[in-house]
Amino acid sequence: MNAPDTTRDTHPDMSPDAHAPEPATAPPPAPAWSALFTGANALRTLILAGGVVLHAVNVYVAATILPSVVHDIGGLEYYAWNTTLFVTASIVGAALSSRALALYGGRGTYGAGAAIFAVGAVTCALAGSMPVMLAGRTVQGFGGGLLLALSYAMIRIVYDPSLWSRAVGLVSAMWGVATLIGPAVGGMFAQARFWRGAFWSLVPVAAGFALLAMAVLPRRAAARPTTSTLALGQVGLMAAAVLALSAGGISHDARSAAVGLAAFVALMVPWVWLERRGRQPLLPAGALQPRSQLCALYLSMGLLAVSVTTSEIFVPLFLQVLHRQSPLTAGYLAASMSAGWSVGSILSAGRHGRAVPRAMMAAPVLGLIGMGMLWALLPVPAAGGWRDVAPICAALVMVGLGVGLAWPHLLTRVLRIAPAGQRDLASTSLTTVQLFCTALAAALAGLVANAAGLDAPGGIAGTASAAWWLFAVFSLCPLACVASVARVLYLSR
Repeated sequence: MNAPDTTRDTHPDMSPDAHAPEPATAPPPAPAWSALFTGANALRTLILAGGVVLHAVNVYVAATILPSVVHDIGGLEYYAWNTTLFVTASIVGAALSSRALALYGGRGTYGAGAAIFAVGAVTCALAGSMPVMLAGRTVQGFGGGLLLALSYAMIRIVYDPSLWSRAVGLVSAMWGVATLIGPAVGGMFAQARFWRGAFWSLVPVAAGFALLAMAVLPRRAAARPTTSTLALGQVGLMAAAVLALSAGGISHDARSAAVGLAAFVALMVPWVWLERRGRQPLLPAGALQPRSQLCALYLSMGLLAVSVTTSEIFVPLFLQVLHRQSPLTAGYLAASMSAGWSVGSILSAGRHGRAVPRAMMAAPVLGLIGMGMLWALLPVPAAGGWRDVAPICAALVMVGLGVGLAWPHLLTRVLRIAPAGQRDLASTSLTTVQLFCTALAAALAGLVANAAGLDAPGGIAGTASAAWWLFAVFSLCPLACVASVARVLYLSR
């Protein structure tokens, strides 16, 4: 299945050198969850959580109705592009959020993000062809990226460091709220054969959120220098690389896929050069050094995000075609993965001491078991009874639960070990890394699914082949994540 920050590094907890050993004494008990919902924190929490809910609900609405959209306006070969373009645009929005926050404050930036999101929703609702739909999804993604990045950025602004882990867990858990709302909205409209209404329903929600944010948040951000350049070179190369990979996956020709992969690598080489030597990096120093703990942390986050994304994109389609599920049921079954993520985040966010390494290692282990189960179960056509889908649901929950157990600790550790003076950058990087890996996963998933026959021959045979190859290939991600998390734990001793 994250953000910029506008604070200065003045808190005493943030002053030690990044490489100083952690104190041997046990950390003080974390504040209660109620601290996020009392006093001045209450409305702040509502705004931060609301931005994620708006973005996440749209993700599940779109995933649930997309099979109906393709059936109506065509474009099955561009199925994964709906996610690829949405998330790629989110990367750009997230990258611009720090500058927008400095120039226009929380009120203006949240309001603009919600307005742009609403324009994208209207475009999708009016789409008569897949190109128009993709244009709307791109606009939606840009606005959603602003909102998502701001939610994580402001954790370090508005909360005491002792609340960071719980705040990250709460914000991540908002995807669980979306799993209740998104599939219901999308499923009801899809079953009523009015998928456009699902997008129309998001417009008044976005407007209401914009009004709330503009009424509660300050007009301007705290004084900050605004002369730093944006890392537009790296952001542009990331977007171009993902789109090149997606383009290579449209055709069923292996040569086209190879060209797409080669173009991706060719574009990422200058990205690495700019990231290491450019004036405005996207990641804190050491993130690209293979032996550093930061590199292992980002790699672990990326592998987990890829595992979740590849499953969530195509599971609704596989369930409807191969397991005879209605759009509503398929949407909820697919969203059970994020429900597991949310439960895991809530259970794990307040843990400390020896419980943290166990939680972090649980993610790839549970993910590997869950992806293996999906590989064995989803490609086999079935009558669609609960005996058939219950194991699939259990596998999806298992993957999400593992990620949720590890996610708050991975993100918090990035913030704590980032070099002094680069914690703002570390906050921003959380959104950048997750969104890039999500877009990359969507592009790769589309390439694998199309090459396996999703569109040609299509039908049950093509869909079953696509499901088999998709989970066979991406089961390698949690397997690799076992090694990367072990590396994090070794370096943190």
